[in-house]
Amino acid sequence: MIAERALDTLEYRKIRDEVGKFASSSIGKNHIQNLKPSADPEEVGRLLDEMDEGASVLRIRGNVPMGGIFDVRPHARRAQIGGVLSPAELMETAAVIRAGRILRQFFEKIDEEGDIQIPLLLSKKDALPVLTGLEHEINGCIDDNGAVMDSASPELRRIRSQKRIQESRVREKLEGFIRGKNAKMLSDSIITIRNDRLVIPVKQEYRGSFGGIVHDQSSSGQTLFIEPDAVVQANNEVSRLKGQEKEEIDRILQRLSALVQEVASELFTTVDLLGEIDIIFAKAKYGSANKCTRPFMNTEGYISLKKARHPLIPQDEVVANDIEFGREHTAVVITGPNTGGKTVTLKTVGLFTLMAQSGIPVPALDGSELAVFDQVFADIGDEQSIEQSLSTFSSHMVNIVDILKKFDENSLVIFDELGAGTDPQEGAALAISLLDEVYGRGARVMATTHYPELKAYGFDREGVINASVEFDVETLSPTYRLLMGVPGRSNAFEISKRLGLPEHIIAQAKSITGTDRREVDGMIASLEKSRRAAEQDAEQSRELLDEAEALRADLKRQLEDYEARKQELEDKAKEKARKLVDNARREAETVISELRDLRMNHAANVKEHELIDARKRLDSAAPENRVLKKAKKEKQEAELKPNDEVKVLSYGQKGTLLDKVSDTEWTVQIGILKMRLPETDLEYIKPEKQKEPKAMATVQNRDSHVKLELDLRGERYEDAIVRVEKYIDDALLSNYHQVSIIHGKGTGALREGVQKYLKKHPRVKSFRYGGAGEGGLGVTVAELK
Repeated sequence: MIAERALDTLEYRKIRDEVGKFASSSIGKNHIQNLKPSADPEEVGRLLDEMDEGASVLRIRGNVPMGGIFDVRPHARRAQIGGVLSPAELMETAAVIRAGRILRQFFEKIDEEGDIQIPLLLSKKDALPVLTGLEHEINGCIDDNGAVMDSASPELRRIRSQKRIQESRVREKLEGFIRGKNAKMLSDSIITIRNDRLVIPVKQEYRGSFGGIVHDQSSSGQTLFIEPDAVVQANNEVSRLKGQEKEEIDRILQRLSALVQEVASELFTTVDLLGEIDIIFAKAKYGSANKCTRPFMNTEGYISLKKARHPLIPQDEVVANDIEFGREHTAVVITGPNTGGKTVTLKTVGLFTLMAQSGIPVPALDGSELAVFDQVFADIGDEQSIEQSLSTFSSHMVNIVDILKKFDENSLVIFDELGAGTDPQEGAALAISLLDEVYGRGARVMATTHYPELKAYGFDREGVINASVEFDVETLSPTYRLLMGVPGRSNAFEISKRLGLPEHIIAQAKSITGTDRREVDGMIASLEKSRRAAEQDAEQSRELLDEAEALRADLKRQLEDYEARKQELEDKAKEKARKLVDNARREAETVISELRDLRMNHAANVKEHELIDARKRLDSAAPENRVLKKAKKEKQEAELKPNDEVKVLSYGQKGTLLDKVSDTEWTVQIGILKMRLPETDLEYIKPEKQKEPKAMATVQNRDSHVKLELDLRGERYEDAIVRVEKYIDDALLSNYHQVSIIHGKGTGALREGVQKYLKKHPRVKSFRYGGAGEGGLGVTVAELK
């Protein structure tokens, strides 16, 4: 059971109010106001699972039909003791039954479609009572305005029919007075009602001209509202029928109330279940509005929050922090300046725990984890009690003593400014002693303090970790970022210096503080610097990893395209070969059939030239002859040697021989690639005749020093483009088919400029980024025409 004091101290009730704003009914709001954290791990898991199902329904369906829900439990209780419900109360009862029916149908449709798994919501749907008969009965008797309809019973229809006839007769007679010669005696030509009877307004001076009953007079006394003798009897009949109508309506309401009495317990169940379902979707809506996630829960006291934001601080102002402890370290001591965010950090951890144990999502990133604690204790803020004449220190001690009596190893204990309000030396000693007690008994503890003595506390105890809130000396303000593993340090000297305090005063103050204090501050400053450097390195590593992943995905896609194309070509080749074989087989069968014919019909008269002709047809029909003759490589006109230019048959590219690896293989340079290829895949290319020796000498001279790659890293943009232009010209003169331009990654400006130039160049066929072994996004590979 979570202590009520902790609920107030950690502002849990404010969270309940925030969640309650998303409830659709007063029942849901009341349920949320009574919501409390559970210490049962199974119940906590179920509450979070229900919320998760609600979030899934909202994400896929957009909304949930939760209208028309009223708290009809008081109506049902009154019906149970024999009370008669009003038409409005009966209408609300029918509306609740209808809301349950619509919600049940909504969940059944989701279950049928199967796109969302909602087993817990379906169990609540199955528990909703089916009271459709009572709903129809009430709706058949009472209309949307809360009036009992004529169709409620045959007797009511008869009475109202007669009443309308009598009222019509009365009106006809009174209209005769209004339109006749007596019209001048009336204050106004209207028929009105007084004492539930139809009357006409007569001027005071003509009172004697009308018999009948005076029911009322105007405030001035000049007009009398008279029921003439001619309509008194008819009005009496109308009154009698109205009495019968009321009796029949009462009988109908009594009958409907008796039906409600019969299902009162089912109505209680319906209201409770609708309230629970309303809570589930209110939590889910709150989570969606505040960018919350469902945390993982454990029973080992482990807490790991990723980018946690205090839920009561506006999203555009709050600073998100990573907080982790509970395994290797079961105690956290946070130091740092005032207003730096220490208390907010404590409240964030405590409030997140209470929210999660209530089934409410928390404003942190996916993958966050919280523990289910039996008890949560918090001593936060200045709770000085004037009535009890207690000081701040005494007030805190009263609370702490109570905590020490109740906490156990499965508790979360939070102390704010532990030991504050008394002598610093005694307060620090007391704070250390209290932390040892709570930490030593196995509880999870977080504490904040100003005492420098506690900065060394985390280094002396194996399961304790220091933390601090960052302070920006340049802006003289806290950043509210939590630094785990780094104790806070005093910034008094730096702040004083920034504010203009003379240097000699600061130097004297530093000399007074002592060597140990300066060494500790230096160590803390070094830790802060290392922490910032590590964070920067981690950020760069993440960027490189993202880039590598993108490149890997691109290469994987290219490989898949290659494999698909390769398979397609193989399939086409196999189909072509099959057709060739089929044609050859048919041709062979035809030749054999003709030979048999010759033998049967001509016997020994078969001429030699006929046999030769048949053999030729058989030879030409063989598929291997058709394919191999076409693909057979011509005999090399000259023996291959290093530096010869060759054509690689399998790729259709030109290359240069580098050296012979074995009797059958060569190393070949193709553009910037070196490949090991069989000699049978190489075709010698004769060098072109040198018609202009001088020009060729120039080309050879260029070829001798033009590299296959151009490195532009460190170049200014304008100089780099000039170099690219000259390099492309040299490469074309050197008869290069492919070159690489190294521009690096950087801001991307140089890369964009190079690619923009290549795109406009008439002799650039295409370009692409370098592959995995070619430099990746830092290199552009261009293919030349």
